[in-house]
Amino acid sequence: MDLANHSLQGPASLDLHAGGDVMLRCEVSRAYEEAGDYERACAALGELWRRVGERPAVEGLAPEAAAEVLLQAGRLTSSLGGAKDVGGAQEAAKNLISESAALFERLGAGKKVTKAQTELAVCYWREGAYDEARVVLRQALGDLSESDGELRALALIRLALVERSSNRYDAALDIFNEAAPLVEATGNDALKGKFHHNFADALENLGRAEGRPENFDRALIEYAAASYHFEQAGHAGHRARVENNLGFLFNNIGRHAEAHEHLQRARALFVGLKDAGSVAQVDETRARVLIAEGRLGEAKRVARSAVRGLEAGGQQALLAEALTTLGLAQARAGSHAEARASFLRAVETAEQAGDTEDAGQAALALAEELGGHMTARELLDVFERASDLVSNSNNPATLARLSACAGRVVRSLSPSGAAARDDEMPAAVEERWAGFSLKHEVLRYESELIERALKDAGGVVSRAAKLLGFRHHQTFVALLNNRHKNLLHARNPIVPRRQSIVKVRAPRRTAHHRADKEARAVTILFVEDNKVVADAIRDTLELEGWHVEACFEGASALKKVEGQDHFDLLLLDEDLPSVSGLELTNRARRLPHRERTPIIIFSATNREAAARAAGADAFLKKPQDILALVPTITRLLNIGAVV
Repeated sequence: MDLANHSLQGPASLDLHAGGDVMLRCEVSRAYEEAGDYERACAALGELWRRVGERPAVEGLAPEAAAEVLLQAGRLTSSLGGAKDVGGAQEAAKNLISESAALFERLGAGKKVTKAQTELAVCYWREGAYDEARVVLRQALGDLSESDGELRALALIRLALVERSSNRYDAALDIFNEAAPLVEATGNDALKGKFHHNFADALENLGRAEGRPENFDRALIEYAAASYHFEQAGHAGHRARVENNLGFLFNNIGRHAEAHEHLQRARALFVGLKDAGSVAQVDETRARVLIAEGRLGEAKRVARSAVRGLEAGGQQALLAEALTTLGLAQARAGSHAEARASFLRAVETAEQAGDTEDAGQAALALAEELGGHMTARELLDVFERASDLVSNSNNPATLARLSACAGRVVRSLSPSGAAARDDEMPAAVEERWAGFSLKHEVLRYESELIERALKDAGGVVSRAAKLLGFRHHQTFVALLNNRHKNLLHARNPIVPRRQSIVKVRAPRRTAHHRADKEARAVTILFVEDNKVVADAIRDTLELEGWHVEACFEGASALKKVEGQDHFDLLLLDEDLPSVSGLELTNRARRLPHRERTPIIIFSATNREAAARAAGADAFLKKPQDILALVPTITRLLNIGAVV
């Protein structure tokens, strides 16, 4: 029997409420879930499980059947919790899936354990815990052989989705290319549809973030392939999402008529599925197209409809996006007070959902659209809030917007930064801006502020750093040495520091002492992608007499970790391009020659639990814990004072 097709004919074809086969119920439920029909997916499980938050009725079932029910209930809890923003749903899903994995392990069903691991990774991804998801998927891939083609392809697609969500688009594309031959070898149209859809999304995101329009053409091809395979699989919901994303893409490349065509198809499909939340998402995309066309009245109406629909569904992250779009329409239509309220609500809503990237982008939109109607103090407050939210973003477009906003703030605070008069003619405006370079102006103002601080501090670097708001003066020193070498003359000459005014007579050195001191030479592998931070920390470590071997991204660091060079300690940034610090730690602990090497992970975000779970010996928060770095290394290496 072709179960996928049979299952889509409706639950009436099975006796779901009279003790029907448990394993068949799980397969039918999974088929509905894959098609995006969550209502029927839940109904297919019957009395075994009815709703999110309810424990499945597995008492009395055979262990394998119980494990399958727990796994499917966990999958549905995660899917429904993500779609409806149910608090605690992902944690509940992780518990159910972990319980199923433990049962499968006791049964010796290794492949099903690995399958459960990939579902566990999806829960972490939906929570925004991308590093944890990455570690779990890498572990699952390590347990699969080349013969496990379809399951391996699914794990790779999910890993690529994690990288795309982390704005690591190049890494995502590499993984999609690795998965492509495995996907092609399967006869699973649903899997092929997911592959092409997610691949298209990654290509589109990379095209927008890095200004690579050639990727848009490739994305269109991938979307077409996704739509074909979803149609073959009978998955109307997934087809509708492809149509929505096509509308988004056509809008970005200025082909608005085609954008509307695809969005109309998406809306019709979602209406037919009675999926009000997805209809609202399509309306949010339609509002973006209308804004681009200058049809601001219609845009406001459609955006308000999207906001109302998403409010009803409780989908906070998506609601924040719709509020930002509504704010854009209102601002450009001249409704400044309404726009300000929408943007501020978008920031708060995204923060409540734990989506700092979208919260920061809403704050940036507020500064960009309404900055000319704010005081310098108000604009600075908005910028600082945006900076706090997106300063750790890996999205180049977001960081470019943050930099441009910083330039606007600097100009607004300067005496010459008065806004153009309302009656200024367009030609005069263009003449006034002729030859302007934002990058040059930001660097110039930065240089002026640094020079003024050094002068006021009498050339004392530590005092100037404090005046400028640096917590650690070594970061300021690195900024001087790299970006503002022309100001080095303004600092006091470096004087070798005396370690102590108390002289202690040391015992005579013997050959044993000298050999012991030489044996204390320390080599540290240090991985950090921010050059300013890297220079400051390397200087600190080398002042201790330690040899530091530095890498600036994860892939090259992984080669060194897997190589045979000796390192006394690994010092790893958590957020790295291509391979994260958590993943490097996980890999190191699997290697016999690295399993006992001390590892320190440092991060701008609180990832201590994940760092410890991956195998790190210590976790430090940057920048505030940088001063604790040397004592921590000394403790881990058990380095005593040499007398």
